[in-house]
Amino acid sequence: MNIDLPNTTASKINKALVQARRANGSPAVGMVLNLVVVTDEENAHDAVKAASDASREHPSRILAVIKRPTRGARRRGETRLDAEVQVGDDAGNAETVLLRLYGELTDHADSTVVPLLLPDTPVVVWWPVDAPPAPAKDPLGALAQRRITDSYAVEEPLRELAVRTTAYAPGDTDLAWTRLTPWRSMLAAGLDQARATVTSAVVESEADNPSAELLARWLTDRLQVPVRRVVTKGPVVTGVRLRTTDGEIVIDRPDGALATLSIPHQPVRALPLRVRSTAELIAEELRRLDPDEAYAGALSTTAGELKNDV
Repeated sequence: MNIDLPNTTASKINKALVQARRANGSPAVGMVLNLVVVTDEENAHDAVKAASDASREHPSRILAVIKRPTRGARRRGETRLDAEVQVGDDAGNAETVLLRLYGELTDHADSTVVPLLLPDTPVVVWWPVDAPPAPAKDPLGALAQRRITDSYAVEEPLRELAVRTTAYAPGDTDLAWTRLTPWRSMLAAGLDQARATVTSAVVESEADNPSAELLARWLTDRLQVPVRRVVTKGPVVTGVRLRTTDGEIVIDRPDGALATLSIPHQPVRALPLRVRSTAELIAEELRRLDPDEAYAGALSTTAGELKNDV
């Protein structure tokens, strides 16, 4: 069920949500969190679709804040709020509200969002693109227990990662880090089986990949060994080599959804290691609302030298 509300208010939006729930027989008591998606019009459709898909695992009230540019000087008549309420099968296990802000209202998005938040329910804010330099100090970010950015979605990912490093606050995370979960799990499993001392490491990836940079930093932080970054043709992270006193532990994924895991004195194994969708990444992040200490440790660590092998 969709309800369009042009030039509206938060009070009218709340009434429309109640109306939509009654029509669909879907009470809000089953919602486990508020997910605020801050985006532009160009990326709004994909971001809301990913959030809706993630809500099938985490029933949510999704508030998509879409700031519309104002041409020329701001005039009093330009300030308005248009909304669209979506409840039902197309919205997943979610109540979705698209909030299009015009004029001076774009500078006060928090005042629009606060009356629409489910009370006594955690708040997560996600910026698919163009995140603020310090998410925790942003008016919307200050409302949240968890703040999600994506360094991979900008033109200069490594510069963006440097900004994340200087502005980190507990509760911050980045989808460039979330993409590494299968790699980190597989590396930990390989080390458990090899039980050898790691002396150095190599991370191979396409150029300027923030996930590869975070992986190199994580290995440096956890293993306390030199880690070298090697640029390949990609896509994304293509391999990790851990040099140990007993030989090399290697995860190699040149392309496709399969990787090979090589451990000294053991047969080579093929393991699934596909590139996951944005919805899957968001769903993973919504499983935990406490500070991610491993991400904080990786973010604050300096990785080793970068070598171009393309």
